[in-house]
Amino acid sequence: MKISIDAIRFAPLIAGVFKAWLSTMRFDVPEKMTTILNQNKDGQPLVIALWHDELFSIAGYGCIHTTGLVGVVSPSKDGEFVATVMERLGQSTVRGSSSRGGVKALLKAKRLMEKENKMAVFAVDGPRGPRHEPKDGAIFLAQRAGAKIVPIRAYPARKKIFEKAWDKFQLPYPFTRCELVFGDPYEVTTEKLDASVLAKERERMKNKLNSLVPK
Repeated sequence: MKISIDAIRFAPLIAGVFKAWLSTMRFDVPEKMTTILNQNKDGQPLVIALWHDELFSIAGYGCIHTTGLVGVVSPSKDGEFVATVMERLGQSTVRGSSSRGGVKALLKAKRLMEKENKMAVFAVDGPRGPRHEPKDGAIFLAQRAGAKIVPIRAYPARKKIFEKAWDKFQLPYPFTRCELVFGDPYEVTTEKLDASVLAKERERMKNKLNSLVPK
């Protein structure tokens, strides 16, 4: 989704509107979320994996209702928008993508996970797609940090879908109900992450995300 706005200049306004918008939504969250958060509090590193089109609902809920997130955000203008809003809401971000600064960003995220017990958040098919095809970053980070991956999906009852955007970005309407569906945390392989192993892990992540359906 292309964002034609000066994110830095309007950050306070954007964050305020975002927070107010999310406060009108009614989130249905499974009891499993409490178990997952307790695992993190007990020292289990976690990487949250989501699809880019569901970023508004999932990252939004996390920013408002939890603490201790580090978003792995692309260095693009769209990424600047997301990073600025997350930081205004008290969360951390690192900037990098598969093509620009990715390794540096992953190492910084790992340090934040270790030193501050933060959960990393990845829109795993971003920043440019293809849609619902995971990239490698979350897998690399999970293995390096000894973290489990937690797949999450969002299902707003009423939403605007931007059909021309590469990800078909979903903007939930205010006051709508949104069901969040959590998968079981899972460990990535301990094998060397060569091309064939990464391909298997990407497919595994894709299947886990796509298996999460609303009640």
